[in-house]
Amino acid sequence: MTVEQNVLQQHSQKHQQTLLNQLREITGTTDVQLLQQALQVSNGDLAEAVAFLTEKNAKVPQQDETTYYQTSQVASDRYISVGSQADTNVIDLTGDDKDDLQRAIALSLEESSRAFRETGITDEEQAISRVLEASIAENKASLKRTHTEVWSDSPNPHDRKRIDSCPVGLKNVGNTCWFSAVIQSLFNLLEFQRLVLNYSPPARVHDLPRNQKEHRNLPFMQELRHLFSLMVGSKRKYVDPSRAVDILKDAFKSSESQQQDVSEFTHKLLDWLEDAFQMKAEEDREGEKPKNPMVELFYGRFLAVGVLEGKKFENTEMFGQYPLQVNGFKDLHECLEAAMIEGEIESLHSAENSARSGQEHWFTELPPVLTFELSRFEFNQALGRPEKIHNKLEFPSMLYMDRYMDRNRDITRIKREEIRRLKEHLTLLQQRLERYLSYGSGPKRFPLADVLQYAMEFASSKPVCTSPVEDIDSSVPPGGTAGQPLPPPSTAEQESLPPLESSGAASVSTTAPTAAQQRVPIHKPFTQSRLPPDLPMHPAPRHITEEELRVLEGCLHRWRNEVENDTRDLQGSITRIHRTIELMYSDKSMMQVPYRLHAVLVHEGQANAGHYWAYIYDPHQRCWMKYNDISVTKSSWEELVRDSFGGYRNASAYCLMYINDKKPFLIEEEFDKETGQILSGMDKLPPDLNQYVKEDNELFDKEVVEWNTLQAHKAQQEKLALATAAAAALAASSTSTTSSSPQPMSIESSPPDNTVPQQDPEYMEQPSPTNDSKHLQEDTERAISRAAEEQDERSPEAVLNAAIKLEYARLLRFAKEDTPPENDYRLQHIIVYLIQNQAPKKILERTLLTQFADRNLAFDERCKSIMNVARAKLDLIRPEEVNMDEYEMWHQDYRNFRETTVFMMTGFELFQKTNYVEALMYLIYSYQYNKELLSKGLYRGHDEEPLGHYRRECLLKLNEQAAAMFESGEEPEVTTGLGIMNELVVPCIPLLLVHDAERDLLAVEDMRNRWCSYLGQEMESKLQEKLTDFLPKLLDCSTEIKSFHDPPKLPSYSTLELCERFSRIMAALGRVPVEGR
Repeated sequence: MTVEQNVLQQHSQKHQQTLLNQLREITGTTDVQLLQQALQVSNGDLAEAVAFLTEKNAKVPQQDETTYYQTSQVASDRYISVGSQADTNVIDLTGDDKDDLQRAIALSLEESSRAFRETGITDEEQAISRVLEASIAENKASLKRTHTEVWSDSPNPHDRKRIDSCPVGLKNVGNTCWFSAVIQSLFNLLEFQRLVLNYSPPARVHDLPRNQKEHRNLPFMQELRHLFSLMVGSKRKYVDPSRAVDILKDAFKSSESQQQDVSEFTHKLLDWLEDAFQMKAEEDREGEKPKNPMVELFYGRFLAVGVLEGKKFENTEMFGQYPLQVNGFKDLHECLEAAMIEGEIESLHSAENSARSGQEHWFTELPPVLTFELSRFEFNQALGRPEKIHNKLEFPSMLYMDRYMDRNRDITRIKREEIRRLKEHLTLLQQRLERYLSYGSGPKRFPLADVLQYAMEFASSKPVCTSPVEDIDSSVPPGGTAGQPLPPPSTAEQESLPPLESSGAASVSTTAPTAAQQRVPIHKPFTQSRLPPDLPMHPAPRHITEEELRVLEGCLHRWRNEVENDTRDLQGSITRIHRTIELMYSDKSMMQVPYRLHAVLVHEGQANAGHYWAYIYDPHQRCWMKYNDISVTKSSWEELVRDSFGGYRNASAYCLMYINDKKPFLIEEEFDKETGQILSGMDKLPPDLNQYVKEDNELFDKEVVEWNTLQAHKAQQEKLALATAAAAALAASSTSTTSSSPQPMSIESSPPDNTVPQQDPEYMEQPSPTNDSKHLQEDTERAISRAAEEQDERSPEAVLNAAIKLEYARLLRFAKEDTPPENDYRLQHIIVYLIQNQAPKKILERTLLTQFADRNLAFDERCKSIMNVARAKLDLIRPEEVNMDEYEMWHQDYRNFRETTVFMMTGFELFQKTNYVEALMYLIYSYQYNKELLSKGLYRGHDEEPLGHYRRECLLKLNEQAAAMFESGEEPEVTTGLGIMNELVVPCIPLLLVHDAERDLLAVEDMRNRWCSYLGQEMESKLQEKLTDFLPKLLDCSTEIKSFHDPPKLPSYSTLELCERFSRIMAALGRVPVEGR
């Protein structure tokens, strides 16, 4: 019997068993006959079957051993990943008359049920199935995202251009991060990539597909080939997978924006690929048994060995993705050990006829690509919904599967038995150690060594001869106030008091309140700030002789040493046993089946909403890559561990993909058969796909050319507009040859009268030219005056040279001065900015010359002559001496620096006024602009720390405000709060995630946790619906940046005004040290 025929016979039983197992867990009923009756009455409808059993409310006896044997036999016939064909009795989504929503869900649940325990289905998948059914039945509009909310591409194609041979990302076209994570993991298996790219449909289907599967699978296969070819040779940074995704979504019969489960999608994808390749294999087999490359790549076999009352049974089964429970285990090997052993297995390898029963799984054939599904969801019966398991689960980068192989069955059993005995001994040692470390019989327990030490310290304290309450002067309490009553003494205290005091105390308790008010409180150690000077620091024995103390100290010291030695011995033994267990499988004979970690699929969020991405190992660069939708970045094992192990954030591994390390063809590039050269890029592609990618690249090149042409046209128009404005300004200035107030200052050179003047830099166009220009003019004139006094030669050229040197020396001192953030000399003069950023000498010289060539200097003869000399020197500078493009670039950077400063300053001021909505945009843009400046040099921008801090705090404040509005429950408040989140906070979250800064990641986690915490709370259905609609947007936001509105318009400031306002706001925020400046 072939594998395919075996699958056909097993499939119907498997589906029936799946429904029985789902009913068993939901209702708690274990009577198989009653469960089967419920399914018959409901015609296979799970919801009606649950209702039937709930109304019947029958008490079912425990399952007997015969029933268990029958169940285990049926369960042993499971085919873990659904085959390429289906029985007619099984609900088939591909049938023409069976495509309703409930049947689609039933099939997807059936295909995602991949359990190896008696129940036949994992807890995670049962939870997901119920949530899917309840979600669709109760609220079909949940988890929706409209097309307008899908984040748009940047209009600039250069932002979307692929850099060299960097891997291509996949665009998120609406909650499709699950698709991107799986497809990237498979695409980077080069053998799988080759199979898809070189796939050709069967010749007969070119005429007319015969059935529904061919109508669906073959178009999907063609779209997958197109997608893979673009991922190989596209010039785009990321590509759009919409066409392939749409075919999948149609098959899932879900709303177009519903987020899919990774394991369910992977099962469906592999099934479709298996079907497509099976059709091709059947056509090419020519009488031989067809070989399906998908089956050979992803499917393996294991042997189920069981025993019941001395009767043994063995069944060989096929598996694809292997499900593992996470809850209760600390690492992957523990999960595997638990999955491979079911029930009590002593009788499996015992000569005695034992009544115990169970079964073991042994792998007989492992696939080249071994995939583990980590079940991180469990169903909360009390809340009626699934919950994600965030427990930490470690997994290795190299996994040795020898201990699970059937050929190593005997030696593994021996080792398991040895480990079992060691763990039993370990448990006893840990219990003994616990008695030493938690000594006592009450609720509070302490280490025994410490108890003995405390007893020794008490015995060694200086004896006191009085009661702890006798030596306190009650008339003047230290630190206390008179007029407050004392509590009545206890019986023990009354007995220890002298007769007079005792009677007095008794009389006080029966006197009038006026007498009680004259009492004063005793010292209260937890409420008073200081101790009485004569009160002992700690309790001490009343009476103890030296002989008693010597004997007691000797005993306590000896006992403490004994306890410490025993504790050390126990800890050492425990450590040695742990080490022995760890090394149990470390011999070479058990390290012959190595599997290297290829990909980790990560889920962040909660059970019903979240975001997926993948870490994939690049063997050529020998590093981990992070595939997060359109973003593909280098990563590290440390980052993978942080995001994948769980227990740290809401992120954890959901699926692990290992590859056989002894089969390098899985990840090796293909070689040209004729030249022997490695095929890369477009050379990999078949002719039809090569042409397809070329056409797409030509479209992208055309888009780039059109963008460049448009930008050049805009730049030309701007230049013409600027030239026109400059000419008008020159004409206006020529009509008034004299003026009582100086003109706006400019450090750009004025061109000859017969040319069109250049526009002054933006940072010199000030609304109040008097103060600003006068400040710069005074500095220039002061330098000229000092130079004239110091120079023997009074020629204009000599004075100009000396003045420039003096001005440069003054600004150089400013540039080297270590100043607090509120006193940034770069804002006062561009030369300081240029010096700190090590601008070329020629740029500095020309900038200084333009300062002295300013026509707005004082109109005495000396300044006029120096101005003329400076202008002449500017005219003599040849283009090859000073690159004007570079010169303009430096001045543009300075203009950007001043603009960034205004954005930052305004954002800080608005934040101080608690106007967080307006402050956010200023802080966002200032951070982004500043980041661009800092990418060119350390002193091109401002310190990133305060900017990042206030940007982060602003988002947290807005999140807090929005959450408070949501908690109010009032419709206008809720709408406003969600509007703040959707319009402001959610679009900004990718900006915090893109650089993986620890504080930013924690802030995002705090914001998400705040909203996820509402999932467990009772609320009105409308609020629940809005929350369910909003959460995917909050959680499913990768590093894809949404385009914002245009930046806010900035007011103009003179240099003096800018420096003053900047100094005030920075001083108000506190002194933040700027390192290295």
